[in-house]
Amino acid sequence: MYSRMEERMMLNGNKKPPLIEDLRAHSQEQVAELRLLLDTGLTGRPDPRRPGFFELDGVANVYYVFRYPTGHKVLLLAAWQREVDPVAEMVAYSCPAA
Repeated sequence: MYSRMEERMMLNGNKKPPLIEDLRAHSQEQVAELRLLLDTGLTGRPDPRRPGFFELDGVANVYYVFRYPTGHKVLLLAAWQREVDPVAEMVAYSCPAA
């Protein structure tokens, strides 16, 4: 019996994970967490005012990214810690997932 991750990998075949371009010199830990989120197929919440922009909730951080329509590249624009910023926590709970 295959796990969901193995099934997804089999369906995607040779699909490579998107290239992450960090525009603000975020920490290596933040980039690694974002890469893990993207590798697991997390889509995040779309920004209703900006097509192609998304917020992704990680364990430690919330990420604001732009995804190219081709899916080959993601721009990391901002990241903030979930437990340190109470406003970000309230926004994350008030915006329903798409």
